[in-house]
Amino acid sequence: MLSCLMYRTCPKTGLARYYRVELTYNLFEEVSVLREWGLKGGRGASRIDIYGSLRGASEAADKIRNRTLKRGYLRAAA
Repeated sequence: MLSCLMYRTCPKTGLARYYRVELTYNLFEEVSVLREWGLKGGRGASRIDIYGSLRGASEAADKIRNRTLKRGYLRAAA
């Protein structure tokens, strides 16, 4: 559905990190917020949170995205 991909490179170590937030519908007509993060090119971690409405999921995804951007991540070019 909707996805936001962000990257950050550490100036000291040169390690590139990614963070992705995605809104999707699941089979039970609920909205899921999928988060994935980790080192670019490596094995990352993920978390799925389920919401009963699109509005609640969208607000949660916006909070996650804004918090991640405040930590120095930049949005990937579309």
